[in-house]
Amino acid sequence: MSLPKVVLIVYPNITSFHFSVPQIIFSLELPDEGALFDLKIASSNGEIVKSDNNLRIHPDGGLELLESADILIVAGWSNLEMKPEAELTKALILAYQRGAKIVGLCYGAYVLAYAGLLNGKRAATHWLAEEDFSKKFPLIKLDNNALYIEDDRIVTSAGTGASLDCCLYLVREIYNSHIANKVARIMVIPPHREGGQAQFIEQAIPKTTHDSQINKLLDYLRENISNHHSIDELAEKLSMSRRTFTRHFYKATSMTFTAWLINERIRVARELLESTNLSIEQVSELSGFLNVTSFRQHFREKYQVSPHTWRKTFGDAVV
Repeated sequence: MSLPKVVLIVYPNITSFHFSVPQIIFSLELPDEGALFDLKIASSNGEIVKSDNNLRIHPDGGLELLESADILIVAGWSNLEMKPEAELTKALILAYQRGAKIVGLCYGAYVLAYAGLLNGKRAATHWLAEEDFSKKFPLIKLDNNALYIEDDRIVTSAGTGASLDCCLYLVREIYNSHIANKVARIMVIPPHREGGQAQFIEQAIPKTTHDSQINKLLDYLRENISNHHSIDELAEKLSMSRRTFTRHFYKATSMTFTAWLINERIRVARELLESTNLSIEQVSELSGFLNVTSFRQHFREKYQVSPHTWRKTFGDAVV
């Protein structure tokens, strides 16, 4: 039986890491099974390409290699303002039309988006490009949290390390979990990561606003985060009606009071999970949640992982 044909498309200034992840995964030979894929490297003209750190990549050929590939991979993209060459766009579209799976790792999603292949589909890319990608490609449903997504044979992944998750997903889909687990063990990486990009994104809550009264209130709330707070009591504290208070608070923070308080409590809890050995119950209490069940629900809703998993991943005990 012939091996699935994978073509990795390279371009000038490709990031070495973006290139190396699919190159390693799809050229790997397992001790018992041997080679899993027939991997070829293609450049637009079949000539040598230099990576971002002047690594010379010798391709196996040009875009003609795309004509018989089962999987085409664009790993990253060096210039988000630059559309891919017309020849590459055409080759990708033709490959997709004949049934190939098209993959954009990290900023590689831009190439597929410029080609129109993602229109009307769900996609993922690095969270740093969220605003730019959404502005450039309004017809694409960007999932800001997914590590990788497949929608109708178009596969896209989040940034950098998520390329590993995506490539393992492809191995699992084409073969099975048993084979993917073997690849993961050789690579010494988890075969599947829980959660999504949200756990790696620094989502800052503004420390100050343009409203001095609200600023003082925010300081007070942070100093007393574990206490119970009601809108009516806080409105009275500022000599405002409830309606006026909620309007001022939202105008100053762009968040409702409840949303701000939950976010701030989760931030405190996250720091306690990372820097202390306090129990989950103690973390919940110190960060102001009514009970540990509520804490776990809000934490998972924000980060798609449990507090326990967060501590295992980011805590001081991690080595």
